[in-house]
Amino acid sequence: MNLEVISTNSVVKAIAEGKAPRPAQLAAAKGILPLPQNDLLEALVVLSKAGDKELSSAAEKTLKSQDAVQLKTVIASEEVSPLVLDYFATQETLSQDVYEAVIANPNTPSESVAKFAQHASNGELLEVLSFNQQLLIKTPNILDAILANPNRTAEAERRAKEIKREFFEKERGAEQIANELRAQGKDAAAEFIEEAEFTDNLSEESSDSDTDLDFEDAILLAELIEVSNTDADDSWLSLEYIEEIYEETEEQRQAALNKILGEVKAENDGEISNERVSMISKIMGMNMKDRIKMAMKGNREARTILIRDPNRVVAQGVINNPKITEQEVEKIAKMKTVPDDVLRQVAMNRQWARNYIIMHSLATNPRTPIGNAMTILARLQLRDLLAISKNKNVPDAIRKHAMRLAKARSGRH
Repeated sequence: MNLEVISTNSVVKAIAEGKAPRPAQLAAAKGILPLPQNDLLEALVVLSKAGDKELSSAAEKTLKSQDAVQLKTVIASEEVSPLVLDYFATQETLSQDVYEAVIANPNTPSESVAKFAQHASNGELLEVLSFNQQLLIKTPNILDAILANPNRTAEAERRAKEIKREFFEKERGAEQIANELRAQGKDAAAEFIEEAEFTDNLSEESSDSDTDLDFEDAILLAELIEVSNTDADDSWLSLEYIEEIYEETEEQRQAALNKILGEVKAENDGEISNERVSMISKIMGMNMKDRIKMAMKGNREARTILIRDPNRVVAQGVINNPKITEQEVEKIAKMKTVPDDVLRQVAMNRQWARNYIIMHSLATNPRTPIGNAMTILARLQLRDLLAISKNKNVPDAIRKHAMRLAKARSGRH
């Protein structure tokens, strides 16, 4: 257990750090040091775990002598230390009121509640705990502890099994998955699952094929989502893209998967883990509409994969993701496999136009549309213009224009 204290009291800090004079430590261990109750309890718990037997014994005796009514008030407060809550969660002789306060306090560490659920001898308390659905969903090992405790009541067992079946068994649909994610505070992931089309045909059991998605795959893909509907902007999706969103053959999707796997493998010196292959395959197992949503709302891992999607709409979704960083755009500007529309959009972005690395990368990328590259050349330094004028990997028009600008900049004709 981490013994780092949260108290701002200098005496408590000194005790926790072992710097307090021994008389002060003894006084605190005996409960006679004039400290506020929250601070005193935190100091007592620290001392009870000390290697000094005299101090730990005295602190344990003082902790066990606490008035139950006063202790319940402290335990129920928002200011009480998780260290104190952990201590009382593992005690065996407290009143039911105090135990209820411990398990109801949101500051009680989840592992402490799991220990309580595992060893509690009072079935009624396990029943009380079974009603805290949000905590049980967030920390499923508490469910297992309740079900493994021989002292559980029939009601506690029923509710624990019900929650486990509804939120953690495979035989559940998209709605249950979304509810589970939302209970864990993952609203953006829940929204994605609720709106995704691939969840209409989920299998109940895992398949040998990475493109056949099951319930566990749905949760795995949802974990990649970090942008909510409120923060996502799809105004760039004009009517011209509609046909491209809905028309994709299985052959085209397989070709896109092979392209991405090849690029990632090449970037990693020919090596790619089985886990990464599986993740890419699962993402590409979604239809284009779902991939566009993930591109716009996914985390860095999702963006890194979907920027390589040969479909320009999916790749542009990555560029329009509000979480994308300039470091990611710097890498994208150098990529020679992204659609032209992506590089055009990067070139026209005012914020990214102030990043010299991005602009220079676009100017030297043969995939950048000629018009955008020409405009960028005027912003580059003389030495870079001279280098581009000799770079045979860029189009002739770009090389020649770079040479003209370099001559004009240096006063030569």
